[in-house]
Amino acid sequence: MKINSTVILTLVLLILMLGAGSVSALLGFNLGSSALKGVTTPDGRPTSKFATTKSNSSQSGEVTLLKEEEILKTVKARIEGKAKVAKSDKLDEDDEEINNRKQKQKEKTEVVVEEKPQAGFPVTAESEGVTLAVQSARYSGGDLLLKVKMQNKGADSVRFLYSFLDVTDDKGRTLSASTEGLPSELPASGTAFSGTVSIPTALLDDVKKVSLSLTDYPDQKLKLEVSNIPVDK
Repeated sequence: MKINSTVILTLVLLILMLGAGSVSALLGFNLGSSALKGVTTPDGRPTSKFATTKSNSSQSGEVTLLKEEEILKTVKARIEGKAKVAKSDKLDEDDEEINNRKQKQKEKTEVVVEEKPQAGFPVTAESEGVTLAVQSARYSGGDLLLKVKMQNKGADSVRFLYSFLDVTDDKGRTLSASTEGLPSELPASGTAFSGTVSIPTALLDDVKKVSLSLTDYPDQKLKLEVSNIPVDK
């Protein structure tokens, strides 16, 4: 009975092992079938491959070859466009150069019309190479305007303080005056400087002549006296 029990147990174990193996094989087959769903066998025919490649190439985009005439036309148009731009720039430069030349020529040929000398003028005084000249006298805006020119032909520059400018009338009375445009320092270059001496008209009701007196500052080595300047209205 002991031997029979062992045989039976052995058979049961074999049966269980066979059953487990069968179940495992079935499960493996099902899993493999599921994994291979949708997978097809590749087409090994070369003609089909080439046809597919050609079809894909045509779908991705066709290469269009331009005609030689069109290429030449495009190149010619670009060259002409650049030439027109260059020509336009050249014309602008030429116009600017012509205008500059005309302006320079105008400046060269422009005649400076000198003011016609007024009767009794200029009235001039000179001291130590320095000249003070009254060029003209005219009334404007309630003032008498004396146009003055100063020039230094001496060896040294000369300084002036125009608050020391004395202006007197033909009766010896001192008149108030202001200056404009006259240099505070007159260089020894011989260059002429112009300016204006202004005298209020209200002070000149019965005045026919005025005089100017100016000395350098602070040395007072020279004295410029311009007398009997006609100021008749």
